[in-house]
Amino acid sequence: MTNDHSRPLMRTFLLAGTVNALLAVALGAFGAHGLKDRLDEEMLDVYKTGVQYHMYHALGLLAVALVADKLRSASAVKWAGRLLLAGIVLFSGSLYVLALTDLKWLGAITPLGGVAFLAGWATLAVAAYKLR
Repeated sequence: MTNDHSRPLMRTFLLAGTVNALLAVALGAFGAHGLKDRLDEEMLDVYKTGVQYHMYHALGLLAVALVADKLRSASAVKWAGRLLLAGIVLFSGSLYVLALTDLKWLGAITPLGGVAFLAGWATLAVAAYKLR
């Protein structure tokens, strides 16, 4: 049973998760069909890594939405979702742009996305630990 405080969180992260899953599928198809003859194998692998982590964390956003009403700490749940979303933008986004443009300096941004992913999962773990 949901409470009035968890509904906006559930809606926000359900929407973020579904839209990001849709984008991950679309970008994956674009990579598989539109880029396979345009990128070398190394850059295609970089792009594929972006798509994989994009989808994993879109599913993570769906998990955040599903547990938003179960966990006591709405703040922790909100931050977990925000951090996973930031990780998608920074990690996957930088890999997409790196693969398409070969701008090597973007490699410095990618780890920030990885840190955001780790922090998001850790924050969700803390919220789960506090569950009684």
